[in-house]
Amino acid sequence: MNEPNVKARKRVAIVGATGYSGAELTAILARHHGVELVALFSSSSTARGPVTPTLPNLIAEPFTLEALVASNAFVVDACRHVVRHAGAAISLVKRPVLFALARALGEAWPGDAPRDILVARAFRLKLADESHRTRLRVEVGRLRKVLGTLADVRATKRGFALAPRRAREVVVLALPVDEKHAAMLALIADGESWSSSALALALGTSQRSAQRAIDSLAAAGKVQSFGRGRARRWLSPPVPGFTTTLLLPAPFAN
Repeated sequence: MNEPNVKARKRVAIVGATGYSGAELTAILARHHGVELVALFSSSSTARGPVTPTLPNLIAEPFTLEALVASNAFVVDACRHVVRHAGAAISLVKRPVLFALARALGEAWPGDAPRDILVARAFRLKLADESHRTRLRVEVGRLRKVLGTLADVRATKRGFALAPRRAREVVVLALPVDEKHAAMLALIADGESWSSSALALALGTSQRSAQRAIDSLAAAGKVQSFGRGRARRWLSPPVPGFTTTLLLPAPFAN
């Protein structure tokens, strides 16, 4: 298999890289030919240091949201549905279509996002016709007006591109798992096995709701179980082709 062109790689920064799940994710992405790790951060430490003893060459820097906001980056905050730059913040919490477009454009920056991708992200449609493309132009015009002096949205041959007016880079701040049952997946991904009652307690929901979420994740192959009845426990399936960091030997002393 040919290695993808470096220019086509997804540029990724990881916040919380020194935690268990963050270190696992870092180890996987460090070997992925389609990903370029541009920065690693630790949200629980004020000192820089290696992600884990088994990855001594990957150094995590201290991270705070305040420092990111104070930088010259145009930030698309997918955790709070806000866009920020130079102390200015525009909330799109009540305008989900506009935020979906802003995020898709931010993830495509410095390139452009195709119209079909934007239609799928904003309107949740797999197929687009001319009426959807017309609606897309209307929503892009609204987004352009909302962003005002922070950024422009320019039309390209195949879609649209985000053009910050003063920022030198665009950062999309997103959760590692961004879907309906993200909180449950985050708990199960910590390496421990969970019962359905423990998950319900940790998430502050009913056991019936927790079980429905588990069933949905199991049907999608995102969690697996062992045991039966009250002894049944749930955990995340192993990633094919990768050994977990817990099984990797520590470097030998000289």
